[in-house]
Amino acid sequence: MAAPDFWDNQQRAQQVIAQVNSLRRITEGWNQLHAQCSELLELTQLAMDEDDDGLVADIEQGLGKIKEQLSQMELNQLLGEKFDKSNAIIALHPGAGGLESQDWAEMLLRMYTRWAEKRGFDVELLDFLPDVEAGIKSATLLIKGDYAFGYLKAEKGVHRLVRISPYDSSGRRHTSFASLDVIPEVEDEEEVEINPEELRIDTFRSSGAGGQSVNTTDSAVRITHLPTGIVVQCQNERSQISNRQSAMKILRARLAERQRQEQQQELEKMRGEQREIGWGSQIRSYVFHPYSLVKDHRTNMEVGNAQGVLDGELDGFIDAWLRWQAGTGKEEN
Repeated sequence: MAAPDFWDNQQRAQQVIAQVNSLRRITEGWNQLHAQCSELLELTQLAMDEDDDGLVADIEQGLGKIKEQLSQMELNQLLGEKFDKSNAIIALHPGAGGLESQDWAEMLLRMYTRWAEKRGFDVELLDFLPDVEAGIKSATLLIKGDYAFGYLKAEKGVHRLVRISPYDSSGRRHTSFASLDVIPEVEDEEEVEINPEELRIDTFRSSGAGGQSVNTTDSAVRITHLPTGIVVQCQNERSQISNRQSAMKILRARLAERQRQEQQQELEKMRGEQREIGWGSQIRSYVFHPYSLVKDHRTNMEVGNAQGVLDGELDGFIDAWLRWQAGTGKEEN
């Protein structure tokens, strides 16, 4: 960073700074844990020397915090794949079922936004296509933070909702599905080479929220990669330039993911769940009637507070899946 030509390549410099900051946070975390352990040992020794039972509660509380922090650090050690530290691009799509599934997709959008905000991650809405009546037809988010992709890859798949439909005047129970796709953001342009001559770029008038200028100018951008047929679009920004940059970011990530698929016949690490995704093969069920329950069908983890999960309390499911994948955890019943 002290090199005279460090800032000659602005993009590369920003990547290096982000890597340094990430390593600094990891080091600071271990230093803090070491300091807490030392303080707790001193407090324990003091309680023993003075036979002071009044310090037991403080010791137990401190030990609980250390265990929680150590568990999180242990979990981070499971995230050792190449792109686990990367930002994540997630795409939500409703399944068959009209308004019910569209509303469910929007509920999931809120859930992952809440989860990211609780972790202190930045959330950028890249594309958002609402339905004229209710819910969304699709949405794409960029979630920025350390290990964002490593955590969110646990969420890839079909999510099932069971509830009394607010759109059914008869008050009947409905089952809805929505799918979530997760790919890592590719920062290094050398990771994927894109020939501009192989792109078809279309502009159109945005139909999403964003103000008057969004709806009256051809600011939305759709990019088609002709050799692969991959199509991405972005319409959430006011300017066509910003939408184009965001669309290229998504395209680069999807092409990188395609390359990894071609290199790995068995997609267990990057897209292992994707080949089994289909309606009726959900990874998780969210039940609000006749009882409250969220169950992950891969790890058997269950939580009775379904509303809490929809408010972003996902860490337990992510933790269980990562340990299950690594073969270090036990299935929870």
